[in-house]
Amino acid sequence: MALQKSIKPTESELEILQVLWDKSAATVRDVHEELMKIKGSGYTTTLKLMQIMFEKGLVTRDSSSKTHIYQPAVSRENTQTLFLNKMIDSLFSGSSAQLVMQALGNHKASKQELQEIKDYLNAIK
Repeated sequence: MALQKSIKPTESELEILQVLWDKSAATVRDVHEELMKIKGSGYTTTLKLMQIMFEKGLVTRDSSSKTHIYQPAVSRENTQTLFLNKMIDSLFSGSSAQLVMQALGNHKASKQELQEIKDYLNAIK
């Protein structure tokens, strides 16, 4: 389930993957209905994107019945790692510390989130 470096989902593909990660499996109609809650897009656009994603290897498809069921072929964690590493390298000159300081400086973290960060830092020392 590793995301190959050559397969970088587009923004629209990431939106579809988000739905599939949340649902584990879904039809094109299911995905389209979820996407309609956040943005307007046509059913045929969703269908075409999911067909392209299948060809790229981003999703799998069970075509044993009339209604195809799609599942993510890449994990959320691997995809996040791919994009995060690219962002750290390109925007923060490879510095994870700069990324964290920027994130914490621009967004108010809850006490629970700060405690989780402290716990994580203590665990990796």
